[in-house]
Amino acid sequence: MTSHQDLAAPSPWVELTTTEADWDAADPGLLRTMLGQLVLIRSFEQYVLELASAGLVHGPAHSSIGQEAGAVGSIVSLTSSDTITGSHRGHHQFLAKALGHAVPAGWDPREELPAGVTDVLTRTLAEICGLSRGFCRGRGGSMHLQWREAGAMGTNAIVGGGVPQAAGFAWAHRHARTDAVSVAYFGDGAANIGSVLETLNLAAAWSLPVCFFIENNQYAVSTHVSEVTAEPRLSVRGLGFAIPSWRVDGMDPLAVHLATQEALAHMRAGNGPTVIEADLYRYFHQNGPFPGSAFGYRSKEEEKRWRERDPITLMTERLARRGILSSDEVERATERADTAMRSIGDGLLEPDPAGKPGQRRIRPEEWPEPTFSDVGVRGDLSELGTGVRYEEADTFSGTMAQRRFIDVVSEVMARRMSTDTSIVVMGEDVHRLRGGTNGATKGLADAYPDRVLGTPISENAFAGLAGGMALDLRYRPVVEFMYADFLWVAADQLFNQIGKARHMFGGDNAVPLVLRSKVGTGTGYGSQHSMDPAGIFATAPGWRIVAPSTPFDYVGLLNTALRCDDPVVVIEHVDLYASVGDGPADDLDYHIPVGKAAVRRPGSDVTVLSYLSMVAHCLEAAEQLEGLDPEIIDLRWLDRASIDWDTIGASVRKTNNVLIVEQGAIGTSYGGWLADEIQRRYFDWLDQPVQRVTGGEASPSISKVLERAAIARTEEVVTKLLDMTADGPLASERRSLDQD
Repeated sequence: MTSHQDLAAPSPWVELTTTEADWDAADPGLLRTMLGQLVLIRSFEQYVLELASAGLVHGPAHSSIGQEAGAVGSIVSLTSSDTITGSHRGHHQFLAKALGHAVPAGWDPREELPAGVTDVLTRTLAEICGLSRGFCRGRGGSMHLQWREAGAMGTNAIVGGGVPQAAGFAWAHRHARTDAVSVAYFGDGAANIGSVLETLNLAAAWSLPVCFFIENNQYAVSTHVSEVTAEPRLSVRGLGFAIPSWRVDGMDPLAVHLATQEALAHMRAGNGPTVIEADLYRYFHQNGPFPGSAFGYRSKEEEKRWRERDPITLMTERLARRGILSSDEVERATERADTAMRSIGDGLLEPDPAGKPGQRRIRPEEWPEPTFSDVGVRGDLSELGTGVRYEEADTFSGTMAQRRFIDVVSEVMARRMSTDTSIVVMGEDVHRLRGGTNGATKGLADAYPDRVLGTPISENAFAGLAGGMALDLRYRPVVEFMYADFLWVAADQLFNQIGKARHMFGGDNAVPLVLRSKVGTGTGYGSQHSMDPAGIFATAPGWRIVAPSTPFDYVGLLNTALRCDDPVVVIEHVDLYASVGDGPADDLDYHIPVGKAAVRRPGSDVTVLSYLSMVAHCLEAAEQLEGLDPEIIDLRWLDRASIDWDTIGASVRKTNNVLIVEQGAIGTSYGGWLADEIQRRYFDWLDQPVQRVTGGEASPSISKVLERAAIARTEEVVTKLLDMTADGPLASERRSLDQD
């Protein structure tokens, strides 16, 4: 007969409630500060909804009215060194952190607002309205608020999108040997998101000081929490990862504060992550100035019950009972906050000369200049301006030797980690198997055990964690994806978060991150381990793309990528790992400039553009075509901002014909956008449309025969070059050669 034994949860899960004794024991200054912030945030949000109703907020206005106590109670004890990430409904989170930074000692709500408080309110309102004096220069709006100096590292429009980054900030705090913590704010909807659950696991496994703060406002847009999960007490999630968890009344700011104090003590002592769930309520619909009942998914009775528990009313009663603030003083503080908001609004608005009486518009001088639209998608590369030695293989001053490609990959990484203690390597199995699955991290884990991190199989979590480390600026993560296909698993973090971060938050944020991944085409690993990601990254803003084809180039290009303050994807090809070519015998400190291609074979008939392993196939094809003289260019840098148009343009003007050669599937190919750009730039010099060699439409199959049929190699290049010239300007020369 079977036996059963009850299992105990590995971590505590408690519900914290306050008593009258807690309120009596609370510091009066703390209570005044919290009430002052609650009143100010409420007035701010009400004014935002007023502007939204007047059509003066372009885009959403996700107000936090009703939820203020969760942010204020949890943030009031944080320092500027502590970091937070917020949700798309993040005005209150951002304001509480910014106000704490601007006036760290707090302020008495009976007094006039300090200048620092007024400045925070002005810049936040300007950002929500999309104006140039906003914290992100108007680019972030309501959902993307960031003030790095205050530790407000960014609110986020992707549900759960900021949570992995919060773990990255926590890793940076711990590795820097500080007691700072990271707090990730997200809602009940995000509690079911895969990246959030991945990050809970990763943070627990690595014992990171991050608090997962769940604002359970009961509804994801119009869907009640009980409809989407069997256990609506969402703090139970922590038990599955052995994370201590608290559940608290989110309408009670003191209860939130006390729970956070306990969680902070746990994290600052080095004991790892925590979970806090605050049960609270947003008074309005997902977006705009109407209650949820107006849309039929909530009842007026339900809304009334929650409003009767309003945090400002609760605090007013408690403070009046203790004689700390009277209800009249709270009312005057509210009037003072309302007056401040109207005064700030008057500075941003003016009468609309084309509107109805009383109608206003944004003052024209407050808008960003239209020319600012694309500024800051990437950096200006000023970090590469001095002290950088550039070399090319044909002029290299050091000793050259025949080197195996994969050996220089691990050697240059070891060299950079020895000279730059900010570099941290992470990925699946990078710390095992004598250098990962291909040997690219050989010897690194033994030499730098605290900076080589073997991760769980959770690309979205560890890519986002690396993004947080990069945005922290104290560390330069190097992330390895075992195969490029896995980028789809982490697409949110790679494209919505890391790639957009600099531009989205105003254009000045460095994002020093390197992503290494390999193309597995030709290895028999099939459809999900073979893709070439160049075309995907080329159409995603923010990334720089490096594609080395020789051992010498790998060293110089990786060194440059590791000095660059933009995110750089370094694409490798498994076919190259075992190849042997010219490389440095011992000098691993040179660089290859951003935006510099290499002419591998001068020629006069056709300009052939390629990268990675297909460069060698193009050179091989050229040797088989007697009488044709292709010029073969190894692009090396593939992103829109780094293409070497000088080298390409000079070649096109000489040959008047272009062939783009790549190996991957045509649907995600790199050559599509490149061909379009070449034809727009050099139309007058082209004797025929730009031609392309790619793989087929389908991803490669595991069958050796079908895989070969789906990809491009030397034979396809030969065939296309012959097709290009059959009826073109080289036709007579070809016919002459055939007759001979």
